[in-house]
Parts: sequence; structure tokens; C-alpha cells
Amino acid sequence: MSSSKTHEVSNQPPPLVPYNFYSTDEALKESVRREGAGWAEEKLTRYGERIGSEEAVRWGFQANENPPVLKTHDRFGNRLDEVEFHPAWHSLLNLAVEFGIHSAPWAEPKEGAHVARAVLLFLASQNEFGHGCPISMTYAVVPALRKQPELAAFWEPKIHSTQYDSRFMPMAEKSGVLLGMGMTEKQGGSDVRANTTRAEPEGKGGSGNEYRITGHKWFCSAPMNDAFLILAQARGGLSCFLLPRWTPDGEKNRFFIQRLKNKLGNRSNASSEVEFDQAYARLVGEEGRGVSTIVEMVNHTRLDCVIGTAGMMRQALSQALHHATFRSAFGKKLADQPLMQNVLADLTVESEAATLLMMRLARAYDRRDDEAFEGPFRRIATAVSKYWVCKRGPVFMGEALECLGGNGFVEESIFPRLYREAPLNSIWEGSGNVICLDVLRAMGKEPKTLEAFAEEVRLGKGKDPRLDAYLKSLEGEVSQGAFQEARARRLVEKMAIALQASLLVRHGHPPLAEAFLASRLFNDAGRAFGTLPDGIDFKGIIERARVKNYSPT
Repeated sequence: MSSSKTHEVSNQPPPLVPYNFYSTDEALKESVRREGAGWAEEKLTRYGERIGSEEAVRWGFQANENPPVLKTHDRFGNRLDEVEFHPAWHSLLNLAVEFGIHSAPWAEPKEGAHVARAVLLFLASQNEFGHGCPISMTYAVVPALRKQPELAAFWEPKIHSTQYDSRFMPMAEKSGVLLGMGMTEKQGGSDVRANTTRAEPEGKGGSGNEYRITGHKWFCSAPMNDAFLILAQARGGLSCFLLPRWTPDGEKNRFFIQRLKNKLGNRSNASSEVEFDQAYARLVGEEGRGVSTIVEMVNHTRLDCVIGTAGMMRQALSQALHHATFRSAFGKKLADQPLMQNVLADLTVESEAATLLMMRLARAYDRRDDEAFEGPFRRIATAVSKYWVCKRGPVFMGEALECLGGNGFVEESIFPRLYREAPLNSIWEGSGNVICLDVLRAMGKEPKTLEAFAEEVRLGKGKDPRLDAYLKSLEGEVSQGAFQEARARRLVEKMAIALQASLLVRHGHPPLAEAFLASRLFNDAGRAFGTLPDGIDFKGIIERARVKNYSPT
């Protein structure tokens, strides 16, 4: 009887693991040096190797295959309100905390610290995005918490610790802490002023003093964290409070987890619905100033939305390029076929444009010595970047997935996880409409924000007539002054493209900058990826981005 080898595997790429997420990314390395974080390259290289290792990649899959489980009570009926995670989740968080992604710019402030930290989060997001949530919120809480100096002085030493401590116990007994945020209520959503959670002072009340919180939060992400900034209605109006999981006397706070949300993506991370029943909290800032107090936290988490999406784009691109390099169809490699080259080059253009934008934005959080310019620029560019990059994420993941065909549709490819994850950043910290309205608000009430944005974009003027024409068109639209709400998305999109184009003509790979100008400014391309016009150096663009140094096992 003859036997046929029906299960020989051929025409499949080798696994893209392990490889150094940092050292294989030319655009990222160039940006690190340009934006003032060259001093961190050794650290970034070490983290790039660790997070791209076979072991760490396996953690990312395991953390999503084994989502968190809520334990509301023990077997005797006592309240627990704890969340259990797979060990892989803790391994990812341990690595992130070890490298200071949660706090390094605050613990060791220096020029380029926020840029270096942005790169670390960018690399972490390529492996597994969910664990970035508690890391991001801990990073973002510090500038808001510093509005109440005595609370910041008490909490920051444990926030700055590079020891991850997952134990559920009072902060004083832990080696390190992570913090979170709870603003959203079911009747209000983005309209936080509709919140009904109440805050009653223990005594006279006022900044830094004790209150009791009663209410319900529809979304409280990472409920296992040690404390949360929340919004609640006090006598003076909507106010910001720090609410810990344990009270100062070592008792569990009256913080009750009702359920974990069953989400489209972000499955490794616990998002919860919680109730407060006379829970202990401290007022941060003044009564009635809750939104202005917590807005610094919101701005920093919006920055992280941009970073996280850009990181996931890079992972999707790396996988698509790798597959096309080894996979053959119709007699030759996919990467050698003109139509596939167009798709891959177009995806590369989008990814590098997002990376350059992310890095310039991170620098704006560093340049406190030039706050007169960088402050207004940061205010508006954060919103513009958050809207556009996060909107591009889902369609980018879908196109990159399609480069693998059916292979991309299976969980082992990582693409289903990236695709499910992609919409989150467009929703978190303000959905598209909220962000665009925020841009209009900044332009109308803070004219210096628009002036700073225009000044930054004009740095690309004179380098290409197409960009000059695009900027003239945009400036004409803005100069009319009547910012129509119904057209806000179109305006913000044009602003984002103008900023990306300006960055690319100044700092980008020339063939890639040419492709962006030819396809993004006046629509000399179609609406889908893979519709770049004639004359583009597909091979040069692709080769720059392809991961070349990896060690398949």
C-alpha cells in the first residue's frame, strides 16, 4: 500500500519570533534620536528584546485566552471583590513596571523622558495591548494627583516603584501600586456632568479632606488597581476624588464590583461595573473643579491611545510584510507581485506616518522649557492625533489581516486580537465626535492652540508644492472662523493629514514621504489601502519596514 505525505507543510512562512521590536524598526530609532531620547537606546533595546521574545509573545496569547474572573464572595458568603488573572497577565505587568512604563517620566524627569516612555508603550502594545490599560492610567494619574500636593507626596513613592505587587492589601504594605480612573456612568457616558454619584464631606470638606462617596460607575477599568481618580457631585459641583481600595485604618473600602464587562476586545484586561456605598475618598483640587482637575489625566491617556494604536499598526504591518516575503502564489512570492506591493507599501506609509506623529506628540509632553509653544500645541495636537490615528486603526488592521488571507483569520496569527482591539482607542477617553468637538472648543476658546498648530505644520512649507497648496487650502478653511459642528470631523482629519505630511517631508524616508503626498493630500488614490498612484517606490518603502533580524525556532 502506498502512502502519501498529506501533512507536509510547505509554502508557509517561519514564525516571526523572536525578534527585537525596537532594533528592527528604522523609523522608530530615527525618531528616538531626533526627539531627544537617544540616551535611552540601551534601555529601549533591552526592552525590545524582552517583549519580542518567544516567552513574552506566549504571555500575550495566554493572557487573552484566559480572561480575568471576578470573585465577588468567598465560599462562606463574605465579600471579596477581587479579580483573578492568569499568570501571563502578571508577567506582562511585571515586565512593564520593571521598565518604568507606568511612571518613569515622573520618577526621573529629564529631557526626552516622555518620548522614551512612549517608545516602551509602543513596543508593549505590539505584544499585548490589554495590560497597557493599568500602566497607562497609573502614568496619567500623576499630573492630576499633583494638584493635591500632600496626596501626591503620599502616593508617588509607591507609584514610582519598579516592583510590581499584585497582592490585594493596603497600600502601606505593598512594594508598588497601580492606579485607575472611574468617570463614566450609564446615564451620562461622555457627558460626565450628568453624573449622579454623590460626595458628602466627613467634616468641613475642602481640598484634600475626607468624603464619603455613594454611586455607580458604568465603566471602571482595571478594578484590581490600588486607587482611582473618580468624579462625583459635591456641594460645590462636580469634583475629583482619590478613592483607594483600602481605607487608612486597613479596612476594605466600600467599593463593590458588580460584574466584569464582556467586551469585543481588550479581553485580558478587566473592565467592571462598580458601586460605592459610603466609600472613603479624598478631594483632589477644589469642589466644582472636577473636570479641570482630571483633564490632565485624560490628556495623558489620550496620548497613550495614539501610542497604542501606532504600536498595534506596527505589529500588524510586521506580520503582513513577513507573510508576503515567504508566501508564494501564482508562481512567485506575494511580496514580488505589483498589486500586493501596492498594498504593503500603502500600509507602511500609514504606519510610519502614525509613528512620526506619535513621537512628535510625545516630545510636546517633554518640552516644558518651551511651554509657551508646546503647551498650546500639545492641547490641540493630542486631540487631533487621537482622533485620526485611532480612526485609522480598525481599517488598517483589517487590510493587514487580509494580506494573510484565511491564515490571518485564525487566532494563532494574532490578527483577530489586533482587529478586536483596534476600535477601543477610538472610544476610550472620548469617542470621535467628542474629540472633534474638543478641537473646535480649543480653536474657539484658546486661539493660541491653533496658532501653535499652524506654526508647527508650517515648518514643512516650501519643501513640496503639493503640501504648500494643501496648507493654503486648510488655512483658508480655518480663517473663515465659522467652525461648523457638522463638518468638524472633516476639519480635524485635514489637520491631522497636514501635520503628518509636514513631519514626513521634514523627517521621513523620502520615497515614503512622496507616497504620502501623492496619495493623502488631494486624493490621487482610492479610498482603500493599496491604491497608491504610479511612480511610487514600492520596494524601497517595503524593504525599509520589513523585519529582517529574527530567529525562528
